[in-house]
Amino acid sequence: MAVMLAPARRTLPASGAAVFLDKDGTLLQDVPYNVDPARIALAPGAGDGLRMLARTGLPLIVVSNQPGVALGYFQIEALEAVAQRLAELFAQHGATLGGFYFCPHAPLPDGSAGCACRKPHDGLLRQAADSHGVTLEHSWMIGDILNDVEAGRRAGCRTILIANGNETHWLPGPMRVPDYIVGRFDEAAAIVIAQHARHAEAVA
Repeated sequence: MAVMLAPARRTLPASGAAVFLDKDGTLLQDVPYNVDPARIALAPGAGDGLRMLARTGLPLIVVSNQPGVALGYFQIEALEAVAQRLAELFAQHGATLGGFYFCPHAPLPDGSAGCACRKPHDGLLRQAADSHGVTLEHSWMIGDILNDVEAGRRAGCRTILIANGNETHWLPGPMRVPDYIVGRFDEAAAIVIAQHARHAEAVA
């Protein structure tokens, strides 16, 4: 398991919650195995969504499978520039990148994960939660495929699937049913904000 750009722990909201974000196809336009910062661009609605989520004060943490490392498509050091570009994009929209956690391993020949950190396993989320003092049961996982949903469910998070056409297999399972399904990132952000506000009112 690997970690990139994990700032020092800061004071969390009373809920101890965070928002975990898949990278490619969710937060960013999906360019397979891309590590060129010049080709990194936000997905539709992601800029507005980041501005919305920033107002909650919740840590925004990217969790991403990066099998290109194990497959030899790029060196692990190339992800430094990716992390920097993510931080810049967050800042441009008034948000702070709380951390970039990635799995550098390739899937097994049968397509299954051969490690604890590759989604649909929840290792990345649990490592991030430990590092940032996050309460997973109060947190969110937003992704564009059901492996993201399963990772979030395994960790105990509430989950949102952005159904933008990137999921092609739709393998069923009790851990692969999202709490919400939306079409764009900003719609997912609106759900998080509404639910966060309700929770704040309930504990006030």
